[in-house]
Amino acid sequence: QFATRVVSCRAAELRPEGGGEPLRGFQVVLEDTILFPEGGGQPDDRGLIGDVPVLRVTRRGPEAIHFVQAPLEPGAEVLLSLDWDRRFDHMQQHSGQHLITAIAEQMFGFKTTSWELGRQRSLIELDTPSMTAEQIETLERSVNEKIRERVPVVVRELPADDPEIETVRSRGLPDDHVGPVRVVDIKGIDSNMCCGTHVSNLSDLQVIKLLGTEKAKKNKTNVVFLAGNRVLKSVEQSHSTEKALTSLLKSGPGEHVEAVKRLQSSVKLLQKNNLNLLRDLAVLIAQDFKNRAAQSQLFVLHRKEGDSEFMNIIANKVGTEEALLFLTVGDEKDAGLFLLAGPVEAVENLGPRVAELLGGKGAGKRGRFQGKASKMSRRGEVQALLQEFLSQRSPEM
Repeated sequence: QFATRVVSCRAAELRPEGGGEPLRGFQVVLEDTILFPEGGGQPDDRGLIGDVPVLRVTRRGPEAIHFVQAPLEPGAEVLLSLDWDRRFDHMQQHSGQHLITAIAEQMFGFKTTSWELGRQRSLIELDTPSMTAEQIETLERSVNEKIRERVPVVVRELPADDPEIETVRSRGLPDDHVGPVRVVDIKGIDSNMCCGTHVSNLSDLQVIKLLGTEKAKKNKTNVVFLAGNRVLKSVEQSHSTEKALTSLLKSGPGEHVEAVKRLQSSVKLLQKNNLNLLRDLAVLIAQDFKNRAAQSQLFVLHRKEGDSEFMNIIANKVGTEEALLFLTVGDEKDAGLFLLAGPVEAVENLGPRVAELLGGKGAGKRGRFQGKASKMSRRGEVQALLQEFLSQRSPEM
């Protein structure tokens, strides 16, 4: 917590990170703050001003702008509270990035060109087209050795004209930077110009896990990593998944992969058999309709299990020169597929109306109109429409 004073408060809007309508609120500037504004690849802090939640902290020149949804009186003394769990997580990931970046450059000459502190995992973009599994393993082992050595992490502030600034790793200062330059030193390993928040000793990182690499743009490689508590959470999640799979598959963790492969093979065989049965059923349904003594002008069928091929087989076998076919598959009340088949002019006239009634979309050609539906519960209305059409059409049609 930190006691400070409100300098200014003005109405503003905030666009939510996940999209949606802007939130109305206020931009508040304080005399000083313990909430980090987003920057340098690190997201912003969260916390409270009094009992008012801070939803975003951004930087404008030397000022931190706190977005809140309740007005605060300029000149008022306030108590600022920090969301420590979020802050410490960001400290672990950011210091972890510095360590990985430094060791990757020392060991392999791979420079870091950018990084991202994500909600679940973080990425470091390295200036290399690829990394081998052996290099990843060596890098992970080396950074964890440094953590076990309990190397101190020290933050220094240097005057902007200090010649030492030229010797530290940097991607340059922001155009609107003012005041001293902040340098983060990992003793004997790295010296880096940085505005972010960090641990005071590498031992606070606990452990770093490199999850592998991903192809990045411009012939570069992303290294995916977790640091500190995120590793523990990942292990707990993996262990819970492992326990659930052990129960479901009735086999130990070492046998899970083979058990799943066997299940996949069984499912593929069942799907193939089911598809063949559906095809056979479609043929039988069509033959039954054709063999009826007094063949109807309208054939309506709904089946929960089925697909477009099932419906088209029926339409092919029945033939659509005389009769109208209205076939549907899927949920009886919600979503599914439909097919209207019959004389070309009739289908061209009725198809769009059928799609509209079923709350769906479709397209057609040569006497068939098919598509997706969201309101299968209105199949009865479609049937009534088709019956009315047949009763009114001319004998020549």
